[in-house]
Amino acid sequence: MKISPVSVILLILSSLCLPACQKLDAQQPENGHHENGHHENGHHEEGHQHKILVTSPVEKDVISTQKYVCQIHSCRHIEVRALEGGYLEEIGVKEGQAVKQGEMMFKILPVLLQAKLNADVAEAQLAEIEFKNTKKLFKDNIVSDQEVALTQAKLAKAQAKVELARAELDFTDIKAPFDGIVDRQLNQQGSLIDEGDVLTTLSDNSVMWVYFNVPEARYLEYKTSLDDDDDELRIELMLANGKTFPQQGTIGAIEADFNNETGNIAFRADFPNPDGLLRNGQTGTILIHSDLEDALVIPQRATFEILAKRYAYVVDKDGVVHQRDITIQNEMDDIFVIKEGLDDDDKIILEGIRQVRDGDKVEYEFRDPAEVLGNLKYSAE
Repeated sequence: MKISPVSVILLILSSLCLPACQKLDAQQPENGHHENGHHENGHHEEGHQHKILVTSPVEKDVISTQKYVCQIHSCRHIEVRALEGGYLEEIGVKEGQAVKQGEMMFKILPVLLQAKLNADVAEAQLAEIEFKNTKKLFKDNIVSDQEVALTQAKLAKAQAKVELARAELDFTDIKAPFDGIVDRQLNQQGSLIDEGDVLTTLSDNSVMWVYFNVPEARYLEYKTSLDDDDDELRIELMLANGKTFPQQGTIGAIEADFNNETGNIAFRADFPNPDGLLRNGQTGTILIHSDLEDALVIPQRATFEILAKRYAYVVDKDGVVHQRDITIQNEMDDIFVIKEGLDDDDKIILEGIRQVRDGDKVEYEFRDPAEVLGNLKYSAE
């Protein structure tokens, strides 16, 4: 059987076209639709929306906590300086040692001061002898009473010089002015010390002064509580490791002036430090707890922010959504205390905020506020 040349050409062309046709068939979706076939799945996913959940604000007693970065200082922290110059003869303390008031810390060898004291003592002795001789001569009517008074004045002057020289010599014995902890020693034994040189620092850590800055609005709130002498303010100190210092603090002082640049005023909280855990120069966070009675609260995730303003969606009795501007009084971990904008009979959207707009009519499911507040720690939507 012979195959014509035309048949051979047709067979070759069909073999070349077959892979291209198969490739085109492979690009077609199995359901017979074109490229827009995947939109059906997309519409299906959009149709499966989350349920709109609403709740209501609720009045309850809450504890408001405000946090402030703080600096911790000793109630007394001084530089121990040399009052007289000389060689540092003796060091009676070690770095980090706790000392008692009056305990010897440093002794400076005062070569010149000791010589000056000896000379002044000798002059005082000579003046005393002269005074005694003058008194004897006065009894024998040889000298007048004015001579006696003159020699007595000389003796008093000489004795005063001795007391001054002895006081200057005592300045070379440097003693602790109060109970405290010795810091780093800046000079070693045998060093030549000049008058006014810093030898170390001494810290009284029995009570720590903790400084922090408070904005004006909070200042007015705290000042009212302090003036009323109530126990609403409870002050705690959180340390750098995240743990709370075991002692409670009290407001010890408020500075006189506001900082015009920041609008803040400095507060000082006093903390007893019986175990010596706190040291001068530490940092931490002040926590001020105050009780709020019958505060109107909502979950934070029921709100959203636009241009630094906070809003919530309120659903009216007809199921229509309205955007409501709200004012926050206090912010806590998962809730806001509302100052203005909501009432306890309002219904606010809890879940589904991103699915609605102002003016939309929605179907929703109501969730009891007690249940909502009992299951906080949700992430904000």
